[in-house]
Amino acid sequence: MRQIPVDTSTATVMVAKAPQPKVKDRRTGELAQDIETGAQLMTVDVMFAANDAVEILSVTVPQPGISDELAMGTPVALTGLIARPWENEFNGQKRHGIAFRAVAVTSLTGGATKPKAA
Repeated sequence: MRQIPVDTSTATVMVAKAPQPKVKDRRTGELAQDIETGAQLMTVDVMFAANDAVEILSVTVPQPGISDELAMGTPVALTGLIARPWENEFNGQKRHGIAFRAVAVTSLTGGATKPKAA
């Protein structure tokens, strides 16, 4: 499947919705796992602002790649972000879109909040 690397160096990225487990099958409640590592997959909705446009992206990330402090509004870095076009047909209706996946989502405020706790 074609993968397109996404440059985030000039974007502002913030958490729009805290990480949630990615569901593979809504009927059974089965959770999605990474095919290669077996790690549970999570979905993080982020506000992605670049080139005078803002979008909410739903990004799939393996659970070990998510830092602990990802509350709504937290500025984050997306490591290894890729976009994958997809298309399927269900009940005679064609659907298509772009799926986003990252190796890690890391809080950019982690260092600033640690001194307050000390």
